[in-house]
Amino acid sequence: MAEGRPRQAGGLVPSLRVGQGFDLHPLVEGRPLVLGGVVVPFGRGLAGHSDADVVTHAVCDALLSAGGLGDLGRHFPPSDPRWAGADSLSFCRHAAALAGEAGWAVGNLAVTVVCDRPRLGPYLPAMTAALAAALGVDPGQVQVTAKAAEGLGFAGRGDGIAALAVCLLVATAP
Repeated sequence: MAEGRPRQAGGLVPSLRVGQGFDLHPLVEGRPLVLGGVVVPFGRGLAGHSDADVVTHAVCDALLSAGGLGDLGRHFPPSDPRWAGADSLSFCRHAAALAGEAGWAVGNLAVTVVCDRPRLGPYLPAMTAALAAALGVDPGQVQVTAKAAEGLGFAGRGDGIAALAVCLLVATAP
């Protein structure tokens, strides 16, 4: 039996699994802002070992969590120089492949990006398309939304950006 498909009481194998992911990074000068695999024109970018894309990081953690496959740090540790500056969409492709090997397929994905600036509305369709392509699913299975922090906390002050993701996995085989 695959690692991500544990038996429950009574010997039943679940046909659906839900995972949640969260990530945040501070905004800094001198880096491009990458969200959902899309470069968003802005005066600052996110600090991190890879491209620091909080959207794809949250997506990966949600997908890996749902599949019982660990987390982003387990598969792409920031201590590993191979991931310095890496395109985080490659992390999504890897997470989707791991889920597939464990007998799961993405049912749907919902992501919320939290920041006051920049305004993300014009970039959400491109983020949706990029994430769907990386996960190998129809764009209709992916929903990316943006919420303002209304001036509250680090996201409201413009110190950083956060993302939350929820992923539903569907069993591909009994």
